Amino acid sequence: MSQTARQILQGKTTETLSVDPGLSVFDALTIMAKHDVGSVLVMSGQALLGIFTERDYARKVALQGRSSRATAVAELMSQEVLTIAPMRTVEECMAIMTEKRVRHLPVVENDSVIGIVSIGDVVKTLIAEQQTTIKHLHGYIAGELDTESSPARPPW
Repeated sequence: MSQTARQILQGKTTETLSVDPGLSVFDALTIMAKHDVGSVLVMSGQALLGIFTERDYARKVALQGRSSRATAVAELMSQEVLTIAPMRTVEECMAIMTEKRVRHLPVVENDSVIGIVSIGDVVKTLIAEQQTTIKHLHGYIAGELDTESSPARPPW
């Protein structure tokens, strides 16, 4: 059975990072680098205002010649944030990320952000699920084909 976004969040060891919209891009990048993440949520209290990603920096600061110290996150954040419910499966997350070309999906329950699922989380989970399936298949095949060490089976 496929894992859900909630299960992915339960297995994560990192906290969901958020910043104030008035924070400088430089300070947001410093936080992202310190925690080795590619995005931070932009929030005012419990309200999700946007998301600031490495892509936002590359396209809106570096390429436009802006100063990261003089530019507020609110000026560059992506305001239209795709969010998911905690019961979305890992396959659904991958499909959304692929179709919409995003790498981060905030998980929202009862109008509150409870975490964020990244493309890395999704890929890691899919690989683990596939490895489990392969292990079970190997065991099944070995059990079926290893007739010398197995007791005789009844003909029915």
